[in-house]
Amino acid sequence: MTVTLSATLAANEDIERRRRAGERVLHLAFGEAGLPVHPALRDRLAAASEHNGYGPVAGASGLRAAAAGYWTRRGLPTDPELVVSGPGSKSLLYGLLLAIGGDIVLPMPSWVSYAAQADLVGSRPILVPAPPGEGGVPDPDLVAAEVRRARAQGRTVSSVLVTLPDNPTGRLASPATVARLAQVARDLDLTIISDEIYRDLVHDPALPYTSPAELAPERTIITTGLSKSLALGGWRIGVARLPENGHLLRGSLLAVASEIWSAPAAPVQEAATYAFGDPSELTERIALSRRLHGTVARAVHERFVAAGARVPVPQGGFYLYPDLSHLRLGGSAEITKLLLEEHGIGVLPGHAFGDDPSAARVRVAVSLLYGESAEERLTALNSPDPLQLPWIADNLRHLSTGLQELSLIRHGSVPQPHPALVPATCHG
Repeated sequence: MTVTLSATLAANEDIERRRRAGERVLHLAFGEAGLPVHPALRDRLAAASEHNGYGPVAGASGLRAAAAGYWTRRGLPTDPELVVSGPGSKSLLYGLLLAIGGDIVLPMPSWVSYAAQADLVGSRPILVPAPPGEGGVPDPDLVAAEVRRARAQGRTVSSVLVTLPDNPTGRLASPATVARLAQVARDLDLTIISDEIYRDLVHDPALPYTSPAELAPERTIITTGLSKSLALGGWRIGVARLPENGHLLRGSLLAVASEIWSAPAAPVQEAATYAFGDPSELTERIALSRRLHGTVARAVHERFVAAGARVPVPQGGFYLYPDLSHLRLGGSAEITKLLLEEHGIGVLPGHAFGDDPSAARVRVAVSLLYGESAEERLTALNSPDPLQLPWIADNLRHLSTGLQELSLIRHGSVPQPHPALVPATCHG
């Protein structure tokens, strides 16, 4: 089996290499939260630094109780005994694929690691498009047809994965779509894996949010972590909420975990226990993060729309998924190369997410636009108008210029720029 470096990590390393060589590259390719660690979490980590034992494979009891409380406050009463912690939700997802077995249905497009992990465990992913205008949940009607077709061919299809809200599209599936998928999963006896790591970063808290665990609790697993909402990607901590009566699955997952990661890092578990308790200073930090991500994502969305791209308005996280096919400059690989090498804009090609390579769709992450230093990022976080900060305004100007120049390649002329491609004068 040939294993390649994750597309997101490979792109990040390439862009950083170019930057060290002196190139100006707008980094829109890496899904890092782009914000400093809250001091309260640093204090908790430091205070627990002497805890150097392995601990339980499932995670410390305090952490599992805190995670259970986190879900209970969100309308999902949870038994701490059905919570398992690991070094990031990514590791938990991999362990779950091994524990569940069989083939898996994935949305198309979907996060690069889902299909890659399925390949690693010998599962053949079935890619199913989301309903038009949505993302993260495969179209339930198509799921039913594809699963029946695969089973008629002798394949074992055991699970379907959803992302709420979605990476790469930044969209949140409607409650109606989630309900339809839950019914299909029940009809076809599929386990639902719901990756909800961006749940607390839905831009509009009033937007209806439905987890499949509300509708099909007997067959839904939820995974989440703190890498996005609290910018703790490097700390590597995640939790999984197993289905009702999921004790056999728990045993299988713990067997896998015991041979791969043994136990999550003890000091990080202490900090995560505090975080999953939803203390006021951290919920306030998340609210500010949600506001910043939404503000900058909408500003980037406006610039792509002004350049003629088709792109839905982002609803959660810090992603957009523009379609630049109108330029007729090639597929996702060609448009990504042009943006990087000719216009200093780093994005990820849609084909890395399982999309049609001939379509010029790219994944854009806005979270590294907030500043180069911790001071700049904190200023952006607390600013009532972050778009007027000089460094963010300059980044948006660079994006506007690059998109305009890209359009000129197609048109072969030098028209006046569209007004929306010219950022407002910065007064910051």
